[in-house]
Amino acid sequence: MTVSVCMIVKNEEKLLARCLDSLKGLYDELVIVDTGSTDRTRQIAGEYTDNIYDFSWQDDFSAARNFAFSKCSCDYIYSADADEYLDETNRTRFRDLIMVLDPAVEIVQMHYYEPKLSGLLNTRSELRPKLFKRIRTFRWVDPVHESVQTEPLVFDSDIVITHAPESLHSSRDFSIFERAYSREGRLSKRLYSMYAIELYRNGGAEELRHGALIFSEVIDRENPDQELLIKLLIILAVNARKEGNISALLKYASRLLACDDPCSEVCLELGRYFFDQGDYKEASLWFYNATIQQSALDIHSSTDLPCRALGICYAHLSEQADGEESDRYREAAEEYERRADQFQIPEE
Repeated sequence: MTVSVCMIVKNEEKLLARCLDSLKGLYDELVIVDTGSTDRTRQIAGEYTDNIYDFSWQDDFSAARNFAFSKCSCDYIYSADADEYLDETNRTRFRDLIMVLDPAVEIVQMHYYEPKLSGLLNTRSELRPKLFKRIRTFRWVDPVHESVQTEPLVFDSDIVITHAPESLHSSRDFSIFERAYSREGRLSKRLYSMYAIELYRNGGAEELRHGALIFSEVIDRENPDQELLIKLLIILAVNARKEGNISALLKYASRLLACDDPCSEVCLELGRYFFDQGDYKEASLWFYNATIQQSALDIHSSTDLPCRALGICYAHLSEQADGEESDRYREAAEEYERRADQFQIPEE
């Protein structure tokens, strides 16, 4: 079995060598597609391969990856990014996998591990498809009433890929989301969901405003299912609170609270609203509710964030009270600060 390593890159001079060094000896062909680098990326790539191609950036990662895949010629294609790498243990696992992989397998998933920065994950790692059979062979299945197997044969490996970017790329992603929506008039459910997650975690005021305008159109026009509707309403509620539009905040929060399973994010937003008003008792009620609800976008909204906020609320209430009541609030503040400090993102 032969393996092509396939990459799209742009201005990756700080990280590219680390990635390529970690893949040495694991591939038969290295294909690098440059989408407009202005630094030393091409020079560094040239130290590893002659298969370097130019592709004009179109605000479309799929278009760039499809072009890159078209330049590969081996049995399988490993899709790598410059800000990820394999440590020595996982280089060995990769090498062992190549030796024994059943040719019937069409996709190999690997554990995508983010030890520090995370733009989308609510765990330290998740399985992602990374190794793809280049040419698919269709197979007939079932001994009678036979049919062609249409679902790919997927294998979940034990290989761990470390994703270690220098910084998140949220600003770039936001512009791609906005332009794609402007161009197509809609996005897929998966992209709406990812857009909402990135906005919730990393969106600035202007990006939230743009996202809220898009999501209000989507709700009015596309009638999204409840799972997606909740995610879109959260962004509308966050934007309304930050813009000081209290009637809109109440509108979107009411719709979220009316759902079968209210999410932690809406409780957190209401807590933040009352906290800003100086009503620490009411704020603490909503922050507590955030800790007992499930998150829809960000695990932090049901764990360390409301716990930290509760600690601050109870500290304020302790200052406003006397005697034993003040002591109780102070002890509660210390307890919730402790919980916030002890929180760790689940591994998977």
